[in-house]
Amino acid sequence: MTEQTHRFKAVIAGKTYTIVGQTSDEHMRAVTEVLNQQFTQLKQLSPNLSKEDAAILMAFNAVSDQLKMASTADVAASQAAETPDTAASSASAPETEE
Repeated sequence: MTEQTHRFKAVIAGKTYTIVGQTSDEHMRAVTEVLNQQFTQLKQLSPNLSKEDAAILMAFNAVSDQLKMASTADVAASQAAETPDTAASSASAPETEE
């Protein structure tokens, strides 16, 4: 089933944006909430930080997290791919009585 593209109005850092996507409104609201929380936290830590600089730092953190997750997934996939071979080589033949 193909999801329909729709528009979502998000208020991020006091500015309204229209986001076009295929995810649910619930997902869009969650993303908006996280962005606003991160923006508020950055502004509390560095009150003189411009909105543009805050946005760049948030984007940097998001990409960094994405790369960490991708690396973790790659390691997990590699380990999963190695597991059957390891299990097969360590398995012993069933004993038979003679």
